[in-house]
Amino acid sequence: MFVNATFLNAFPSFVKMKEYPVTDETQIIQACIEGKSWAQKAIYDRYASAMMAVCLRYVTDRETARDLLQDGFVKVFTKIETFSGTGVFAGWVRRIFVTTSLEYLRHNDALKQSSNIDDLEYQFSAPDATVIDQLSAAEMMECISRLSDGYRTVFNLYAIEGYSHAEIAEMLGVNEVTSRTQFMRARKILQKEIELLFKTEDVR
Repeated sequence: MFVNATFLNAFPSFVKMKEYPVTDETQIIQACIEGKSWAQKAIYDRYASAMMAVCLRYVTDRETARDLLQDGFVKVFTKIETFSGTGVFAGWVRRIFVTTSLEYLRHNDALKQSSNIDDLEYQFSAPDATVIDQLSAAEMMECISRLSDGYRTVFNLYAIEGYSHAEIAEMLGVNEVTSRTQFMRARKILQKEIELLFKTEDVR
């Protein structure tokens, strides 16, 4: 069940960043643990934009991404006491949003195709990395958004989030070969998309 309440509007609009009592993140986290609303607002303001981008990499529908954003921040605030403080807080927050997105995809069977991909041929020619490297970040994200849910998820987890294929296999409940195969196919599809994009630009 995802949060559909007016969570994004729950913070008082009169609270501005410059009015926060402190700006040090460690102090903000402690204030958030103590239930201070201004601290929750400070964390939301600091990470909302980046975490919305994370959600949009896993789901292409903006309204669904906003629901995931709400749900993710609810988890951040309810679990913030578990943050050990030994790692980077931004990374801890990011993992919550990645997990939240994966839970949504699994709940809606969006990753079901992952369990069937073992039947596919594994002989793929390696995509041309130089072609992919020529793309801007925005163009790359647009191409990634057009991948199917399964391919897009594995590509995001491996190429962007930095998880290993063994970790991805465990996260998605598939075997490691499946993760590698999906990633290879995703890159091959992206290469074709990018080559088509370049050809279209050349015609103009």
